[in-house]
Amino acid sequence: MKLAGSKGTRILILLGVILILIVGFRVGMNIIKRGKEAELSSREKVVVVTAAHPTRQTITPKFKFSGTLDPVWQADVAAKVDGRIEEVLVDEGQAVNAGDALVRLERTDTNAALLNAEGAYRDAEATLQKAQSDYDRAQHLFEVGAISQEQLDNAIFALQNAEGRLAAAQGSLDAAQSKVGGTMVTTPRKGIIQKRYYQEGYYAKVGTALFNIADISTLLAKIDVPEGYVASIAVGGRVDFTIPAMEGSDKTAIGRITRISPVAAMPSRTFEAEVAVDNRDGKLRGGVYADATITAAPKQNVLTVPMSAISMRDDQRTVYVVEDGVAVRRVLRTGYIGENIVEVSEGISEDDMVITGGLNKVREGSKVKISKSGDGGQ
Repeated sequence: MKLAGSKGTRILILLGVILILIVGFRVGMNIIKRGKEAELSSREKVVVVTAAHPTRQTITPKFKFSGTLDPVWQADVAAKVDGRIEEVLVDEGQAVNAGDALVRLERTDTNAALLNAEGAYRDAEATLQKAQSDYDRAQHLFEVGAISQEQLDNAIFALQNAEGRLAAAQGSLDAAQSKVGGTMVTTPRKGIIQKRYYQEGYYAKVGTALFNIADISTLLAKIDVPEGYVASIAVGGRVDFTIPAMEGSDKTAIGRITRISPVAAMPSRTFEAEVAVDNRDGKLRGGVYADATITAAPKQNVLTVPMSAISMRDDQRTVYVVEDGVAVRRVLRTGYIGENIVEVSEGISEDDMVITGGLNKVREGSKVKISKSGDGGQ
């Protein structure tokens, strides 16, 4: 009984699948039939459009990007030695020059270590002087046969050992002097104190960041330029910035391209361009958001069509041209696109009549009529 029931269930499932397939087939055929009917209807119907010949003109490509204007240099300044902060010498927002003192640390331990190092150096220096005298004497006695070769060798060894001890003492003295110098923390280059992390009394360890300093005399923006645009820009090219957060009515600044990466970044296939903005007057703040416009060199006598003539198909830019009253699709190879124009390098010529309005009613093979009064717009 169970076997018979299972077989019947399978038959019902099979019949259901067949029924679904039949229904799906009929629905698909109806869709195809209606599509063909619509296409035939559109071909038979005359569509009124506007059209014009492509034009040749001189264009000045402008590319728009966005980014931030960051300081040309920014870094944390840290302590080189351990020590308690004895005095903070600068405030946040203060301008400093290279070598200016920022913090003075306590010197009790470092001064004591310096005295020990100086004493050890003097002792090693005296030892070397004695070893040099002993060697000179031994050399003379050996020459007159008063001492053996072994005794002369001992004098030579003592001299070399004294020279080594003096070199080691010199190293220790230099290190102690460096630590004493490290108790005065200075800035490595000019800038503005952006952040002070600690006050007097804090015990700073080696490597502890005490300040953040930024040089905003020049601001840098890094822009990712698509590979299709990189040939149109060059080092030294002008970049116009618009800075929404800037105070006053004038929210613009001018920069220059200082570097273009020679290798594209993957997978985006973009080239990083570095743009510098002169900010010696301090008008701009570091880290602000900015919109950038790069103006490339003018391109002479290029073929162009209006943006309204372009339609996309399979990620390709195409246009419709009118041939014997019929719309024919052409695939384009384009260059610069902007300011409502498209540069065309391949696909059409000046003699072609390109549809510029009414594209929403046009299909491949549609019969078209070119409007004389411009009533074929979308």
